Amino acid sequence: MAVHKLILDDVFDEVDCTLIAIHCTIEDYRLAYLLNKHLGTNLTRKVSDLDYSANKATYSIFEWEDEKQLTTWSLVSNICKTETYKQDNFNSLFNTEEKITQTIYLIPEHRAVNYFLKIDNEFNLNKEKNILNAILKIDQIVTAFSVDINQLKSKDNLIFS
Repeated sequence: MAVHKLILDDVFDEVDCTLIAIHCTIEDYRLAYLLNKHLGTNLTRKVSDLDYSANKATYSIFEWEDEKQLTTWSLVSNICKTETYKQDNFNSLFNTEEKITQTIYLIPEHRAVNYFLKIDNEFNLNKEKNILNAILKIDQIVTAFSVDINQLKSKDNLIFS
């Protein structure tokens, strides 16, 4: 009897999504509204944030599933600021605490990026450029650019489900 062997190494190496980095100073809900307005999407805030308990960090996430195009759009924050209080150990008449603000990034390779727009569908190059051009036309956005997911060291952080 013949034995058939399937080799699937090449199938799982490729990532079928587009990642766009967005640099702006507006709040996440305003950015989601502006993207909905200019791109014709319907991004809504998920009930629970992305929670990475190892870092004690949470990131806001907006998502939309386009059933016509079979595409999932995700807008996620790249920055999480946490505050901790450190007790001073020197002997003093007053108890003093020092507030320490720590910034943790979802994708540490891109510290200047405020948000990532992840589109789970393989677009052709023209459609990706059209989306990027529409994002760049928004006045509140400083800059936006495409990111190659395969070049990221922390690409596992972009798995949301």
